[in-house]
Amino acid sequence: MDNRAGEMVVFVRVVEAGSFSQAARLLLMTPSTVSKLIARLEVRLGARLIERSTRRLTLTGEGQFYYERSRALLDQLAETEQQIEQGGAETEGIVRVTSSVAFGAAALEPLLPAFFEAFPRIVVDLSLSDEVVDQYLERTDVAIRIGGLSDSNLMARKIGKTRRGIAASPAYIARHGMPQTADNLVHHNCLGFNFRRSNAVWPMRNGGRIAERMLSGALLANNGETIRRMAIAGVGIARLADYHLRGPIARGELIEVLPDSTLNDSEEIHALFRGTQFLPARVRAFLDFMVPRMQHFLDHD
Repeated sequence: MDNRAGEMVVFVRVVEAGSFSQAARLLLMTPSTVSKLIARLEVRLGARLIERSTRRLTLTGEGQFYYERSRALLDQLAETEQQIEQGGAETEGIVRVTSSVAFGAAALEPLLPAFFEAFPRIVVDLSLSDEVVDQYLERTDVAIRIGGLSDSNLMARKIGKTRRGIAASPAYIARHGMPQTADNLVHHNCLGFNFRRSNAVWPMRNGGRIAERMLSGALLANNGETIRRMAIAGVGIARLADYHLRGPIARGELIEVLPDSTLNDSEEIHALFRGTQFLPARVRAFLDFMVPRMQHFLDHD
């Protein structure tokens, strides 16, 4: 009898466990049985799915594709069985979501009460971090990413674009003066980020020309909320997205610095997820509900 679903279960467990032996323990099988099953699967498909080494397992391109589709199909199968068992009940399950700290707090969290009212049987497992999460390693369903997208097999829905601005507190400006040109920033305490994908270069427009300036300061942080709070406290000057700054600027806690120099400094925001044809109902429901509302949030900065 054809047992492709069983093969998918074993393959997915191997990928997510990171080893044949660990997968075997979880599946209550022997490592040799798991290894033979994966080898038989590769022969049937006519493609190598996993590169073996003494230290780790690495997916080939075909393996990555097979993993994505298998994971989605198994999730869909589980949802189908749950709904049949419950008499066709509404969409349910866990949606694992990651977002940057500030965007998640400002744009995503306020939408959750209405989402839970519309989908009372969906659980949102939300993690806020300005570090980039590997969706395959972390089993994340949806990742809200700010900035350029790297080449990957992930699908994306564009949420919108946000402009970055530069701001400082009235107290800081009173002590150190208001920068009059982009060149003045090298003499100021410019707060920055410490994660690997960040750098200390701020793109600034000087007339019709865009120049990148390497700046430094007394603080490096791993999230925009810390940078914003320290800017409000008068520690230094911050370069942050509009959704970080608009509240403090409206309340007079921050003053925008060199606004004409940052007009072209913007970043796109996307919702990333795995696959489309076999997207689990719970993930599709989350995206269909959240993306238009987050687009509205950005359009009304």
